[in-house]
Amino acid sequence: MRPSNFDSYWDNVDAELAALPAQPVIEELPLRSNEYSTVYALRLTSIGPYRIFGYLCVPTGDGPFPALLQTPRYGSVNHIPDYNDRLRYVCLQIMHRGQRLADQPYAAAYPGLMTEGIDDPEEYIYRGIVADCLRAAEFLLSRADVDSNRVTIQGDDLALITAARRSGFALVNAAGLTFYELADRRHESSAYPVEEVNEYCRAFPDRTAAVESTLAYFDPLHHAQALDADVILSVAGDSTRYAPLAEALSGGCDFYELTHRGGTDHDAVDALVAGRLGVEPMSRFIRAFGQ
Repeated sequence: MRPSNFDSYWDNVDAELAALPAQPVIEELPLRSNEYSTVYALRLTSIGPYRIFGYLCVPTGDGPFPALLQTPRYGSVNHIPDYNDRLRYVCLQIMHRGQRLADQPYAAAYPGLMTEGIDDPEEYIYRGIVADCLRAAEFLLSRADVDSNRVTIQGDDLALITAARRSGFALVNAAGLTFYELADRRHESSAYPVEEVNEYCRAFPDRTAAVESTLAYFDPLHHAQALDADVILSVAGDSTRYAPLAEALSGGCDFYELTHRGGTDHDAVDALVAGRLGVEPMSRFIRAFGQ
């Protein structure tokens, strides 16, 4: 159920961000750069205040360029954007608080991050993590070398929530949703990191109602109505479980059914995104010697 104070909860996050200058510091990384793109280390201030990190990559040539914001994966390390993406897009891979390169003074635990402060929405770690992604979106969308009509965001629930809270994205490329209907669907899975929530509730059964209340603030279903970008949602198996999300979205939603063949899935989704942004699709894999 959507919390009654859902809007004010997220408005307060926006207000905290607005009160803090981003104070970007950008440093070129010659070792990571080449004649086709320049890679920078980026630091921004998010709520807390907390300094977060990102890899910013800018193609060589005259912009503005289409752009790609990559939200953080669930894990300690995020990598420099793929080489093919650096050739075509202004890319920003953000690291949220606690992840490698943004782990001072706080280092996230895996497993453990998923349930840190989970029984209180004001203290839940993902409140700050979403704010980190919102700050990254503000930075990328404000750049003069970015074509404001051709910006996409890629990731899991964080991509959907960020695009709902910050207008300016033409496309959301989402996969691996965890928070979607998690309060209800967690009983159906023992997969990591969902099992972190199950274990927490088994350890603290008296906090289960509070946990499920907190999760509702982060369910992309409750953000969907505010999201006006088109969505490509990669799913494993039956897509009907995501029908409520697709129906709630203001923009369109196309499903891609994963084959679990890495090259096939990558190339198919890459082509879908490239087609929407008006660039050439690029395979991550060599098809024949000399290509």
